[in-house]
Amino acid sequence: MMIRRVLVLATAFIVSGTAWMGAQKAGGALTAQDFVDIQQLYAKYNWALDSGDSEGYASTFTPDGVFNNNVGHDAIVKFADTFHAGLGSHVRHWNTNLMILPTATGASGQVYLVLVDFSVKPATIVTSASYSDELVKTAQGWRFKKRATKGDAPPAPKP
Repeated sequence: MMIRRVLVLATAFIVSGTAWMGAQKAGGALTAQDFVDIQQLYAKYNWALDSGDSEGYASTFTPDGVFNNNVGHDAIVKFADTFHAGLGSHVRHWNTNLMILPTATGASGQVYLVLVDFSVKPATIVTSASYSDELVKTAQGWRFKKRATKGDAPPAPKP
């Protein structure tokens, strides 16, 4: 009788534990490895864009990914090429305060951007903004599904 109770309790524990773990994944829980992989995605995005690697930059997005008004791989490559041919040849993207949250479809991300011009000494801040991101996990790893930039506006002058 005691063995039967132990078996019933063990089975109940295994079933409830498995159900709980499944619910965590279904609810969008992220693992420690997910957080690391997403942070690496943000780094790859900046390094690729700043170095002029337009294909590497586009690979941080899903094939149908959106960056502001650039939709799909080819449009994102064209954006990167155009950016690096101009201002992008002498600026660096600096991201801070990355916040990653689980969602039902993957993750959302928010990060501050400071764009630094290193062609002048001392280096100067060209602009500041923030990114709002929708991320999905693909067979190739985490990718941006949608990325929107919002430029910072100066505060209104005091009356």
